[in-house]
Amino acid sequence: MKKILKITVNGQPYELLVKPKTLLLDVLRDHLGLIGAKRACDSGACGACTVILNGMAVKSCSVLALQANGGEVQTIEGMAKDNQLHPLQKSFLDHGAVQCGFCTPGMLMSSKALLDENPKPDKHQIKEAIDGHICRCTGYNSLVRAITDVVDGGYKEAK
Repeated sequence: MKKILKITVNGQPYELLVKPKTLLLDVLRDHLGLIGAKRACDSGACGACTVILNGMAVKSCSVLALQANGGEVQTIEGMAKDNQLHPLQKSFLDHGAVQCGFCTPGMLMSSKALLDENPKPDKHQIKEAIDGHICRCTGYNSLVRAITDVVDGGYKEAK
């Protein structure tokens, strides 16, 4: 039996009928067509499906959609505003922290959640925020440099 899911994604409210065992990742990708969050490990181990749910970075392959009922979700598709890249997106590009791009949306969402909560994290906190994300291309140093550069430049949300 399907249940009603009321959820706001990237500022847009939705009301959907979903099966109780439907994952948040499946709602985003299959129901809403938001394919930035990637399906990879299906166990929460790689971070490719990370989104922000009610201000916290979560691995959407490990969250039932109905657990997000009434909640607010931010995905990579909602990060840029008015055709302007978010400062983190620009910094990832500037520092070569994108490579193949498969892990990039999840890394960006975890980084954004960190900076939304703590605009001045130290390198240890930055590394902790992206811990649990698997990237085969960048070697992580460029990711840490990109996030640190945004922190050093003063984090300002794209309007």
